[in-house]
Amino acid sequence: MKVIYHDIVRNMEFERSNRARFVPVNTLLKTADFVSLHVPLLSSTRHLISTKQLKMMKKTAYLINTSRGPVVDEKALVSALKKKVIAGAGLDVYEFEPQLAPGLEKLENVILTPHTASATREARENMSRIAADNIIAVLSGKRAPQIVNKEVYEK
Repeated sequence: MKVIYHDIVRNMEFERSNRARFVPVNTLLKTADFVSLHVPLLSSTRHLISTKQLKMMKKTAYLINTSRGPVVDEKALVSALKKKVIAGAGLDVYEFEPQLAPGLEKLENVILTPHTASATREARENMSRIAADNIIAVLSGKRAPQIVNKEVYEK
């Protein structure tokens, strides 16, 4: 498989280990068979993929989003999928989670999963270890090493 990618910072190690090639985002959208999103939700990434970007993609391309729902403009995606602007999409996160954009669940060219991208053995083992480390620390009178909601913890 030929791997192309775009990021705000070029990653030479990723390129070497995956024989990947860094390309401008427009080149990626125009040439990739699968566009897989792996970005945090920031003001700069909200609706990173919308009508303009979907129209750049190949008609045979698939959009995969397991990052954050609002990275994709779901209304634009539903329209693109209905009009066959792209071949399909795979979504594990949704713009207005848990609601789906109207019509999304009726499309045959989309696969929807219930926010389970982290459901790997490795991720679940790490989550269990972190929870156990936190419990042991608190019961020992120490500060939890992994604080999710600092404000609640410090009350």
